[in-house]
Amino acid sequence: MVSREDNRKIYHRLVSLNELFSIIEKYYSLKPLGIEVIDVSNALHRVLAEDIYAPIDHPPFDRSEVDGYAVKASNVMDAYEDRPVELSVKGYVAAGLEPKVIVSDGEAVEIATGAMIPRGADAVVMEEYTVRKGEKVLIYKSVYPGENITTAGSDISAGDLLLLRGTVLTHREIGLLAGMGIKHVKVYKRPRIAVFSTGNEVIEPGKKLQPGKVFDVNGYLITAIARESGADARYYGLLPDDYDVMYQKIKSALSENDIVVTSGGTSAGLGDLIYRVFDKLGEPGVIVHGVKVKPGKPTVVAVADGKLLLGLPGFPLSCYMIAFLVLKPIIEKISGIRRRSQTEIYAKLAIRVRKNLGRTWLLPVSLIHRGGEYIAYPVATKSGSISPLINSDGYVVLEEGRDLYLENEKVKVVLFRDLSRVPNFIIIGSNDVLLYKILVETGLIEEAKVIVTGSLGGWYAVKKGEADIAPTHLLDEETGLYNVPFIKKIGLEDRAVLVRGYDRRIGIVVEKGNPKGIKSIEDFIRKDIVIVNRTKGSGARVLLDINLKKIAKEKNVSFNELVKRINGYTYEVKTHTAVAAAVKHKRADAGIAIEIVAKMYDLDFIPLAWEHYDFLVHKESMNKQCVKQFIDSLKKSEIRKLISDTPGYRVPEDIGEVITSSYKF
Repeated sequence: MVSREDNRKIYHRLVSLNELFSIIEKYYSLKPLGIEVIDVSNALHRVLAEDIYAPIDHPPFDRSEVDGYAVKASNVMDAYEDRPVELSVKGYVAAGLEPKVIVSDGEAVEIATGAMIPRGADAVVMEEYTVRKGEKVLIYKSVYPGENITTAGSDISAGDLLLLRGTVLTHREIGLLAGMGIKHVKVYKRPRIAVFSTGNEVIEPGKKLQPGKVFDVNGYLITAIARESGADARYYGLLPDDYDVMYQKIKSALSENDIVVTSGGTSAGLGDLIYRVFDKLGEPGVIVHGVKVKPGKPTVVAVADGKLLLGLPGFPLSCYMIAFLVLKPIIEKISGIRRRSQTEIYAKLAIRVRKNLGRTWLLPVSLIHRGGEYIAYPVATKSGSISPLINSDGYVVLEEGRDLYLENEKVKVVLFRDLSRVPNFIIIGSNDVLLYKILVETGLIEEAKVIVTGSLGGWYAVKKGEADIAPTHLLDEETGLYNVPFIKKIGLEDRAVLVRGYDRRIGIVVEKGNPKGIKSIEDFIRKDIVIVNRTKGSGARVLLDINLKKIAKEKNVSFNELVKRINGYTYEVKTHTAVAAAVKHKRADAGIAIEIVAKMYDLDFIPLAWEHYDFLVHKESMNKQCVKQFIDSLKKSEIRKLISDTPGYRVPEDIGEVITSSYKF
């Protein structure tokens, strides 16, 4: 590690994930912390510290499965509906009592479900096939030996291995233990873990969000992951960027816990203090500073006098990946959990992926199932993202020695969650708040998977047969029309149809009160105006460029010359809300966005046009019930009202109609 004049330190040699665990185990034992004996009623989610063998048979005696009469099967072998056999009733056996009677030839004993079979009986006739007459009973159905009887040990035999050491006890195992009469079990002690979030920019959820501040994600995320993994984890709150406060708080927590986990402050910047604090808390100090993965590089590991300290990155996605790949396995090991094999599947990459050489990338993906195989769509994110926490199904490990992965290449996906139920209704394309409301209103939200790629990505997903529906609002520069011209341009005349959706009003978003008096796009050329632009290919960007080209022609200048005069033209963001946020936070004076985001951010809005938010549908999907239901719902009064009641939206007359084909529903 090299010191600098400003007291910063560059990273240690970056280590791989495999090296990371080897280094940790040189200084800190990843073995269980001890054993304790607890009551099974308190054993939920605890880890067994012993193998459990059955102490008794189950059931412990021969018992009746039904209410009826215990008999000798040979006595009723000729019984039939029109030829009943008459037997003498010798008594009654209730559940929980030892029978005092013996069944002999010509006799029966009335018996309750779960009661012990009396000596001499080898079958039970269900009560439904009998008629009681005083001390006699008529049997109308024959039975075979053993019928309606569960014999002792037929479920579990004494001495059977029931549970292995390292098993996490769920409701099922606890029920089994209780059924075996086991009152107390040995379990491993749970590791005690203290969790902190750091940074002056981080505030607790529930407080008012101020400019430059972010809500604490990581503290709650890490604590939940630690508890799910078997730890006794406690969230200790936020730490400011103050060395002395950090040192004292972490030192105190370390005295009460086995492990301390922090997030943020792990890089090598002036305000990043965690690795300095860790290094002063005890020997040997920091043992790892920097992991050869993306996201997750600024990870710090230290050992202080037999206690483990983990410093996770501050950006939520980075924090999540390291918590999943490092913290979770550490907790499982010291909790005594038998190594859980990661659930992995193979999938085809939906698009080509480029990366830098020399570092492993962990790429979150969303999965769809088509044609008997999985397809992995990369979740477009940065390290600070939190959407992958719910939008990704797993991740792909992109090797450090490769810089390119091809479209349709088979890759291994490590799953975050169970894929026992894969949605069958695939929507890929442009995002819109009303889309989700419609899916909820129609009850289709549980069946649908929505992958946001932008309009054009949705068109190509439909073309490849990967999407049922692609929400779209592509504006064609040549015709000024939305969506329709692209059916021919992308070559989908015979493979897809366009269904009319709804309209969204798009315009100029400006500060409340419009202090700079912006009236039109032409004002963007003014020297005192700074704009925020959308990315190339977006509907808002195309609309802006169409208008700027008209202005350039009127002013007799080239388009390129005109845009050079516009402050902020190269300042690009991906979403409508990002435009509104830039204006709200005064990073820009104006931008092109839909009306609803102006309402959300309490900004003024200057209308420009109505854009068409339509639905491209693969023809083979037209007969799917979920697709039919979605399209039919667009015409229903409840959905039309939902659209018209939303500011900046309107319902066209032809909503829900196919507008590019003669195909009829």
